[in-house]
Amino acid sequence: MKENKEDILKKFREFISSLKVAINQNKTGNIEDVKTTLSRINEYFFNTHDEIGYTNILEDTFQYFSEFHKFWEIYHMEILNPKIDDTKAMKIAEVLRDIYVKYGKEVFWELYDTSGLEKKDICKIRYLTANQDFRALRDFKYFAQLYIDDPTLFDLNNVYKHPDDFLSAIGITNLSQGDKRSKYASKAAELMINNNIEPYDLLSFCKNDLLKVKELILDNKGSGYGNKKTDMFIRDMVVLGVWENAKNFDKIDVASDINTIKVALRTGLLKTDILLVSSFLDIFCYQYTLIDDKNAQAWRRVWEKWNEGFPPSECIESPCLLDYFVYRVIGKDFCRESLCIFECETKAHTFKWHSGRNKTCQICAKDSKREKAYVIKKVMPCTDDEGQIFFKNSPFVRGENAILKELKACPFEDICGSKTNSFRKLNPPKSISILGQTGWESAKTNAVEGGGGLMS
Repeated sequence: MKENKEDILKKFREFISSLKVAINQNKTGNIEDVKTTLSRINEYFFNTHDEIGYTNILEDTFQYFSEFHKFWEIYHMEILNPKIDDTKAMKIAEVLRDIYVKYGKEVFWELYDTSGLEKKDICKIRYLTANQDFRALRDFKYFAQLYIDDPTLFDLNNVYKHPDDFLSAIGITNLSQGDKRSKYASKAAELMINNNIEPYDLLSFCKNDLLKVKELILDNKGSGYGNKKTDMFIRDMVVLGVWENAKNFDKIDVASDINTIKVALRTGLLKTDILLVSSFLDIFCYQYTLIDDKNAQAWRRVWEKWNEGFPPSECIESPCLLDYFVYRVIGKDFCRESLCIFECETKAHTFKWHSGRNKTCQICAKDSKREKAYVIKKVMPCTDDEGQIFFKNSPFVRGENAILKELKACPFEDICGSKTNSFRKLNPPKSISILGQTGWESAKTNAVEGGGGLMS
């Protein structure tokens, strides 16, 4: 019989009580009590047993990983309690509006190189690759060249019938969980074949309604397309001009990832009651899924505040357009330990530099002396008084084609309070796959067997 919420909480409390008893007994320094305590912790958090029961996730049924797994499944949302801070949302919106007015649309409207391909070809390539693992998403130019060399690689019938050949051709078979990716490729192609359309025809097939396009793709279960990847694919088709005169572009969200989550946490836009737990405790990725979903809502709230507070001429058309600036510029480039502190090999002085690839003492070089220098520490540029050393050398700030010319600091610095004592460099959640060679399923072990666990 399935346990109710109160029974699972009671079991957690009993586990904590048993630890307290063992710890109190251990005050005498008895190693036997230490053994009992560690064994109990391992059993509760990481062991399963025949009577533990089953959970439904990923459109499948799985045995619970441990007693803690049952507890975390039910209580993770209540424990983390993620909230969106409306005041922060408005402050971020004001900063983004100022960026938009000063630097223009290009900051938010990423146009990557499509190698001169026709719209229908761009759409097919993106559709058949965007559903794969994010680590597999190479530069579009790479896939475009494969298509130019041999268009039959992306033929829908070939992909449907021979998905493994397709994955091998595009160079992602070295990643884990190949069976999953093979299914993704085949199911994605099958949707097109069953409706007798090409990916480019999705918009007209759905009466120019992007929400209907999204619904059609999401309803094709097993294709690897969840909300995130579907929003990303749709965004690209609009931004690249592949699809025109589309309705409901404003309903498409930011393609949430660890970088946009990181920025949301550090600005205070997204807050939790406790610090996020390690992925080793986030069994079956409940925390990751919760924060991922809430993050997309948070950046939509920013977009809503932006549109409520300013005229249409000073706003972007959809929340999904925040993705490039927040993910690529802020999250991936600005918001990381990239300001390097060097020490001269003579030990005479230290200096700060924008690149860890530097090998020379720049202070000695001013006196025409050539001495080696070594990185002794890296810090986030927004936390350091000399952070402009990094920002002025960023590819987004420096050069003829820079989109943020003359920027001297991270636009979100004041919102984060990164130079204050209260600033916390909060980190995004990490995910451990449920399936796969190094996933939770392969890590299972029975309580009477010992061993088990994640592999490197």
